[in-house]
Amino acid sequence: CICNICCPPVIPFILFVFIGVSHISAGGFKELILRNKTTFTVDDALEAIGYGKFQWKLALLTGLSWIGDAMEMMILSILSPQLHCEWRLPSYQVAMITAVVFVGMCFGSPTWGNMADNFGRKVGLTICMCWTLYFGLLSAFAPVYGWLLFLRGLVGFGISGAPQAVTMYSEFLPVKARGTCIMLIAAFWAIGAVFEVLLALWIMPTLGWRWLLGLSTIPMAIFLCFCFWLPESPRFDRLTGKTEKAMATLIRIAKENGKEMPKGKMAACKKNDRGRLKDLFSPQYWRTTLLLCFIWFANAFSYYGIVLLTTELFQSKDLCGRAKIEQNCSLECKYLTSADYKDLLWTTLAEFPGLLVILLLVDRIGRKKSLAMCFFMFSLCILPLYACIGRLALTILIFIARAFISGGYQVVFVYTPEVFPTENRALAMGTCSAMARVGSLITPFVAQVLLRSSVYLTVSMYFCCSLLAGIASLILPIETLGRGLQESSLDQEARGQTTTTNPRSYGTASC
Repeated sequence: CICNICCPPVIPFILFVFIGVSHISAGGFKELILRNKTTFTVDDALEAIGYGKFQWKLALLTGLSWIGDAMEMMILSILSPQLHCEWRLPSYQVAMITAVVFVGMCFGSPTWGNMADNFGRKVGLTICMCWTLYFGLLSAFAPVYGWLLFLRGLVGFGISGAPQAVTMYSEFLPVKARGTCIMLIAAFWAIGAVFEVLLALWIMPTLGWRWLLGLSTIPMAIFLCFCFWLPESPRFDRLTGKTEKAMATLIRIAKENGKEMPKGKMAACKKNDRGRLKDLFSPQYWRTTLLLCFIWFANAFSYYGIVLLTTELFQSKDLCGRAKIEQNCSLECKYLTSADYKDLLWTTLAEFPGLLVILLLVDRIGRKKSLAMCFFMFSLCILPLYACIGRLALTILIFIARAFISGGYQVVFVYTPEVFPTENRALAMGTCSAMARVGSLITPFVAQVLLRSSVYLTVSMYFCCSLLAGIASLILPIETLGRGLQESSLDQEARGQTTTTNPRSYGTASC
């Protein structure tokens, strides 16, 4: 009797729902679910808000810190030969000008990461830009060599916090846009490197290196002028219990993008300790941490190695591996000419095609395969250096090798903030960046010192290092393509994501 009464009205209702749902697209269906949840996470909100005007503004602002980072690094290849001549410095003192910056970076990277995890992404990034701007300007007035070393070391300590811009930017992006957008913001680094060479070409012949040091801080000054607009990461605010502040930030983003927030209230997140180094070596992360440390090391070792090898091999009279670079007097110097700046500009431009190729692949074949491909292609390009090749072929191979290794650098900047949770994401970036600085410190002794003894041994070291890094990329435990950012290690433990995650997993109501 009950069935006879209830079934007639229920059947049309079920048919109506079925027909209605069948006309909703996959994206619309997901959005419908998100908007009717009683609680939602930051991931849910960002998926509903999407990518829009707010993220474009954020990209331009955080990109200024990347431009500043690139300019401070490119100064090293311009400042050293200039001071070698002007202050009559021996070779080892010239090398120290570069080395002291990387030493400062080794100490600064984990420090800024710890600060960003404990006090906020905005706080860490703003203070590191203030620090770099102040000591960058002071170094332009360095009276003697000792003061210059001290001040440039402090600049290195400060600029090592610039990668936290990627940490911050990634926490405002929806899942589908994250890979492409982080790759695009990395283009600011290449823009900064090109701009520094052009600035040097204009400034150095007339005003000198002091003006170059001072004017190179302009991007950081512009960043600080507009940093008041920069909001704190809603992921960080939610993780630290500031749910209302995180909600206000998300409402602001939705308003600027012209979208609506999901219905309901934001799920609370259980507070957890943040910025602890031991958490990077917990059971679910230790393999990832160790592999990434080596990958970052190999990336910097190979990237700066190919930059230094370019000039060293071109100076050699014999490219067949039998000749030695001529040993000159340690006080003999040569000023950079306009032709030198143009060659430096052309090699720097190699980063743009590499970025374009990886941009097309990173969201198609995944982060791990893209990273491995970059290392393997780099190995393949330097392999012909064992043979006797002409200058044109050498130039082409070095151009392609630099394009791929710079592309790999951008992929690892995408992968690292995706694989670690919010509670130690900044520290992970800082720790891995510190390992990259170790690679940067070692590579001059290989590309410049060891090369004078054996070209074969030098090429072998870069070939083996990049080959091993490619293998390490493939055996990373987690593929982050399409994966929502984790807020806490507890989140991953709850989902059992110690291996490859579901590429369509989005935030849930739990932290």
